[in-house]
Order: sequence, then C-alpha cells, then structure tokens
Amino acid sequence: MFELHSDKEKLFVASIIDVHTHLQFEKYFIAGYYQRVGDKLLWDFAFENRVASIVAHTLKNILHNNNNKIPNHWEIIHSQIHDLITDYLLELDRIAAVLAKQDIVLIALKNGGISRAIFHCPGCCPMGDLDVLVEKQHFHEAHQVLVSEGFQFEFRSDLEVANLDIAINSGGTEYWKILPNGEKLWFELQWRPVAGRWIRPDQEPSADELIARSIPIAGTDVRLLAPEDNLLQVCLHTAKHSYVRAPGFRLHLDVERIVRAYPDLDWGVFVGRVQALQVKTAVYFSLLIPKELFATPIPDEVLAQLRPPAWKEKTITHMINKAGLFNPHEKKFSRGEYILFNALLYDDFRGLWRGVFPDKAWMQERYQFQRGWQAPYFHLKRIGSLLFRRLAT
Repeated sequence: MFELHSDKEKLFVASIIDVHTHLQFEKYFIAGYYQRVGDKLLWDFAFENRVASIVAHTLKNILHNNNNKIPNHWEIIHSQIHDLITDYLLELDRIAAVLAKQDIVLIALKNGGISRAIFHCPGCCPMGDLDVLVEKQHFHEAHQVLVSEGFQFEFRSDLEVANLDIAINSGGTEYWKILPNGEKLWFELQWRPVAGRWIRPDQEPSADELIARSIPIAGTDVRLLAPEDNLLQVCLHTAKHSYVRAPGFRLHLDVERIVRAYPDLDWGVFVGRVQALQVKTAVYFSLLIPKELFATPIPDEVLAQLRPPAWKEKTITHMINKAGLFNPHEKKFSRGEYILFNALLYDDFRGLWRGVFPDKAWMQERYQFQRGWQAPYFHLKRIGSLLFRRLAT
C-alpha cells in the first residue's frame, strides 16, 4: 500500500530500520545501496526529512565496520543532535524536579518521553521541542514555575495569542528559553494529551487517567505514559499531523520505537481503549504505515480489528500516497483535500457531526460564554476555524 519507489527511498528507510533492529542482511543491503545512490543524494534526502543524524548512526556503524570512513558531515550532524537533545533532557529533568517540590507530576510526551526513557541514543532522537503533560488543576502553578525559571510565554504560530486563559481553554501553552549552549528550546505545556482542532475532546484519553497510570523513569522526576497509553497518544498525534505534514516521516518513528520497546504490550487493552474513544480509523493508519515501512511488529489481528471499510481505507491510502510520506515541507493538501482528509478519519458520520458541533458544555468551557443564545455565534466561529485556520501542526 505504501511503497518505496527509488533506491534513495529504500536506502533511507533501511538505514532507519537498522538503527532499531541491527539486522545483518540490512548491513549488506545498505552498504551496496549507499555506493549506488551516492553520499550527496542520501544526505540531502535525510536532511530534508529531518533524520540525518539517525542515518548517520547507521552509516557510521556499517562503513566503519568495513574500514571505511563516512564523510564528516554525518559525524557532525550526529554529534550536534546528540549534544542538543542531551541539553534538552537536562532541562526537562530540572523543570520536573522543581515541579515535584510542589507535588506537580510532569509527563514527557512523544519523542521527549521516548528519548528520556526508551531510546537511549540522543543523537538518534532529533526533535524540535519538548511536550509535557500536567493535570489541568495544576496548570497555573506549572505556568508560574516555567516563567520563574526563565521561560518566555509565547506561541510559535502568529495565529495564536499569548493569553493564558485562552491558551488553557484550548489545551496548552508554549514557551521558549535560550539554553546555556545558546540553543533555543521550545517547551509545550499541555493538559490535553493531543489537543488537535479536528480531534473531539471526548476522543482524547483523560489526562488525569493517563497521569494516574503513568510510570516512573529511574533517575528523574519525569514520568512516562504507560505503554498502551503511550502508543495511543503518539498514534493520535501522528493522525493530528495527517501522517505526512511536518515533521513528516519522523512521526512514524514514535510508534516504531514504542512497539519494539514493549514486546509484552497488552494489545487487548490498547484496542479496547481505541474502540472506546472511537478513533479506530485514525489509529489504524498510524500503525499500518510503520508496519509496512519498518516491519514494526504490530499483530495482524490488531490491524484487522481497527481496519475501516474498504472504500475508506482505499481513499485515505490514495490521499496519503498522493501527498507523499517524504519531504514534509512540500505542499501536501489543498484546503479542500485537508478538510476531506480529516473528515474521513472519523469512524462514522455521527462522530464527524459531534466533532464539528461539540456539546454545549464543551463549547461554553472552550469559548467562555454564559448565555445560551450566544451558542450559534461560537459554533460559527468554530466552523470558521476548522475551515480556514491552518496551523503548522
């Protein structure tokens, strides 16, 4: 369904697989394809897809084992990302320790949690920011801690206003800070685990439940989502980015790394939570893509339980292939295609209707209005946001 069409793509994906599996046959495959593709083509492609440091790790292992030295730019990018992510994680640990003194639990989400607890090569964990989860009741306190620790409250998107109350109602806030090494760290504080505009609030796992089931990470006050919760959260996050939009291909590594880290993952519990939240279609493609690309060990029976109707599977697959899994900075969808794509990710029409027209209680909390006669205006405002407001994520 999701095919690789060139030697460049095959070499690129094989390099990613090797970092995770260390398969002997991949080593010979990669060495041969590297000679055929050439260094410049692979470098440009890996850099464009934001995973050059991961490919560097593989090339270093394979070519050095064959007594060949890789070009210096691979060594440099791996070293740079290694140092950058190490500094990110040190700051994450420090903030978690400050929050812990006020009895505030901090969960590292997505790549931050994966790099802190699951995949222990910082050079192979490139990321643009740190995303963390706290309970909503502690959000104001956590905000004050971040500000007091030198973080600036500001959104990256020009479409967002740095108003704390509005930001909290939408699910989270963003901050930045210049680290001692001169790098700018973006830090996203959330009480909603996913917070996508097209994802209904009742389709997200409860933050309180996630935090209650979270597990400790040795040597830090940072906590990690339980395996089944972690997998579900990254699946929804990948769907939020339409599987192909920035950061693009790198998104699918989250599923790959979590599944390989937990061979005893309870798939029955996972599927039950997916079905309860009515997100089968969205999660299905988040699992199918890494399974086909990386041979991620996702049971066939799990995919069978989540598979959408044939017409929908074919339509979504066609749209993903047309948009392309690679080169996330390219234009992926027209406005109409983007709206249709997100509409198709709902399991049924009733779910889509509830996504566009949430219940009164949610609307009042989100838009902070008190009188019922104001509801139509804010429903129109929400529809306008869904139709015309395109954020980077």
